[in-house]
Amino acid sequence: MKFFDEARIEVFAGDGGNGNASFRREKFIPRGGPDGGDGGRGGSIFAVGDRNINTLVDFRYTRSFRAEHGEKGGTTDCYGKGGSDMVLRMPVGTLIKNSETGEVVADLDTDGKQVLIAAGGKGGLGNLHFKSSTNRAPRQKTNGDPGEHFSLALELKVLADVGLLGMPNAGKSTFIRSVSAAKPKVADYPFTTLAPNLGVVRTDEGRSFVIADIPGLIEGAAEGAGLGHRFLRHLQRTHLLLHLVDLAPFDPDTDPVREARAIVEELRKYDELLFNKPRWLVLNKLDLIPEDERDARVRAFLEAYGEPDKWFAISGISGQGCQALTFSIQDYLDAQPKMSDEEKLAAVAGGPDLFSAGADKEEEDEDDDDDFEGEIIYAR
Repeated sequence: MKFFDEARIEVFAGDGGNGNASFRREKFIPRGGPDGGDGGRGGSIFAVGDRNINTLVDFRYTRSFRAEHGEKGGTTDCYGKGGSDMVLRMPVGTLIKNSETGEVVADLDTDGKQVLIAAGGKGGLGNLHFKSSTNRAPRQKTNGDPGEHFSLALELKVLADVGLLGMPNAGKSTFIRSVSAAKPKVADYPFTTLAPNLGVVRTDEGRSFVIADIPGLIEGAAEGAGLGHRFLRHLQRTHLLLHLVDLAPFDPDTDPVREARAIVEELRKYDELLFNKPRWLVLNKLDLIPEDERDARVRAFLEAYGEPDKWFAISGISGQGCQALTFSIQDYLDAQPKMSDEEKLAAVAGGPDLFSAGADKEEEDEDDDDDFEGEIIYAR
C-alpha cells in the first residue's frame, strides 16, 4: 500500500435542533400553558489517535465528514434527541491544522488521545423558557445554533526518537535492518525507500528506542526536488539525527564531503530548528574499504569536512561499529528530559507548514572520547 502522510478534509458538526412553541392541550384544561421542549444538540466531531492505523489513505477517498443534526424540540416538555457524535480514527502522530489559518488544532501524539475538532451546535429553547408572570402564553422560541465547520489539513509525522538522514544509497535502510527488527527494502538504486520505516532498537532489557528511516535527500529537497522534501517533517519530532555518509561511493567521481555538506544545507534551508537539532555523523560502508586504508579514508574525510562533536565509523551490512553507536544513542536519549505535551505541540507547530513547504510540488552533545589525532578505534 502506498504511504499517505497528508490529506485535506472538511468537517461539519451537526446543527442544534430548533426549540418548539406549543401549549398543553388536555381535556378540561383549556389553558394548560406552554410546553414546547428544547431542540437537541448537534453531534460533535472528535479525532482520536489509533496505533493500529498507519496511514491517512482513508482520508484521501472520503474528504467530507458530517455529524448528525439535533432534532427539533417536542411537545409536553419533551426535548429533541441530540445528534450522534462522530469519531475519526487517525494514526498516532497525526498533526491537525486549520487549513485557512494554519493554527494547530490537535496533535495526536499518543494512542487513544481524543480531541474535539468541531463542536455541535446548541439546541434552541422551547417556549417553556419564556413563560413569566406577565406572559403566560409565550410564543417565542429560538432556533438551534449551527455546528462548527472547518477545512483541516492532516499531516502524519512519525514518532521516533532518532531520525536517519543522508543521500540515497547512503546505507540508511541497511543500517536500520542491522540494528532493529525492521526489514525495509534494500537495493542498489536511488529512492529505494519510498516511505518512512520505523524500527525498535533494543539495547538491554527495558531499554530501547525508535529509529526512523526516511527517503534519501538530494540537493534542492527543501524546495521540493526528489522525494525527501515530503518526509523532512518526520525528523522534527526526533531527539537526535544520525547523518549517514557513504564513505565508499560506487562512482569514483562522487565526493562524500560535498554530499554531506549538501545534506546539512538542505536542513538549514528547510527549517532552522531542524538544522540546530543534535546531529551525529556516521561514516558508513567500511566493509567496502580495504582494512589497511580505513584509517586514512576516515581521517581524510574528517580533515576536509571538519570534525564534528560526535562521529562514528561503521559498516551497516556487517554490523561493525553498530553496537557502540546504538549504546551511545541509548545513553544520550536516557539523559534527555521528557517533553511535555505543550512543548511537543510548540515544536511541531513551529516547523514549516505542510502545504507550503513542498507539498505543492506534487499535488548538548557529549564530546567524543576518540581523539582525532590518535588511533581510530572501531567497536566490534
